Amino acid sequence: MGKNEFLTPKAIANRIKAKGLQKLRWYCQMCQKQCRDENGFKCHCMSEGHQRQMQIFGQNPHRIVEGYSEEFESSFLEHMKRSHRFSRVAATVVYNEYINDRHHIHMNSTQWATLTEFVKYLGRIGKCKVEETPKGWFITYIDRDSETLFKERMKNKRIKADMADEEKQEKEIRKQIEKAEQMMQLPSPEADQPSQVEPPRELNMDDEIKIGFSLGSSSARPVIKEKREASRVVFDEVDEEKHGERNPGNNLKRKESGGGKSTLDEMMRDEEKKKEKINRKDYWLHEGIVVKVMSKVLAEKGYYKQKGVVRKVIDRYVGEIEMLESKHVLRVDQAELETVIPQVGGRVKIVNGAYRGSIAKLLGVDTDNFCAKVQIEKGPYDGRVLKAMEYEDISKVA
Repeated sequence: MGKNEFLTPKAIANRIKAKGLQKLRWYCQMCQKQCRDENGFKCHCMSEGHQRQMQIFGQNPHRIVEGYSEEFESSFLEHMKRSHRFSRVAATVVYNEYINDRHHIHMNSTQWATLTEFVKYLGRIGKCKVEETPKGWFITYIDRDSETLFKERMKNKRIKADMADEEKQEKEIRKQIEKAEQMMQLPSPEADQPSQVEPPRELNMDDEIKIGFSLGSSSARPVIKEKREASRVVFDEVDEEKHGERNPGNNLKRKESGGGKSTLDEMMRDEEKKKEKINRKDYWLHEGIVVKVMSKVLAEKGYYKQKGVVRKVIDRYVGEIEMLESKHVLRVDQAELETVIPQVGGRVKIVNGAYRGSIAKLLGVDTDNFCAKVQIEKGPYDGRVLKAMEYEDISKVA
């Protein structure tokens, strides 16, 4: 067996030594050879193979450096796309992961002398979102893949379609309200006709006929008790029932007048219930709201019961949360998050229910019933007051 054969102890020791990463200054990119020390690198530079490669490099150095730079950039971004596609991460972390491959393109063979210059270049050309913090440079990959852009277009199209459906519902509600008001203004034909009262007749007690009495007039309307639903209605039926108990005369007048106003309220309540059924989803995360992390798994890292802002929603149920204190970005499921209620007068976003997505102002909080009173500020429902919004359906706006 020869001196440096494949299975000799020296050859095996050399392979073990060369397995890990070596110093960057002793690597020759043109020959793709890593030397273990300064003496070995000096001997390599004096070899014929290296001299031939340097002659090739001397003929067109700019073209070779640009080629290495393009290859380094594409492989670096490909690694970011695979490992940190939706995350904000430190540039040094990505670079350390990238150079784990022994055969990667080294930065000293590119047009960038330092990692900072390369990160600034990525931000300048718009391939990454770059942020400078006291803890170093942070980068976020900007996904320009055709499939991602197609999904984004489809998402925007669905949002526009939902807005169009809401506008159609609003128009139908307005038409029904106008129709009900017109019906209230029309005089009833029964009111114009004089009531025909039968003259009293004398009761003859002949042949011992048994007489039965029926208590209550047949003209009285039956009272139907509806089952109270679990979800609160925006028109606050409870307050109306209490008001009716205090003023029974008003209820009597409403019944005698044919129930014009109550009919309108019933129609609006029905539309409210339909809207609640359509917009009530099992996911509630929205971008730009403040949430509280309730995951006990993250308690060891100090994130338990800490507040953050939802920067991005992934697949409806997962959010990228930027913590308010540490500015760290976490990816947390909505089951481990909780809404945040601001002080009275603060702005909130309705995250679930009939008015999902609307911006409102917090008017008051009912701690006994765990609900809040809000007033919508923007959109087609501007100015509408919602008296019983549950804590889970609203959250503070960042």
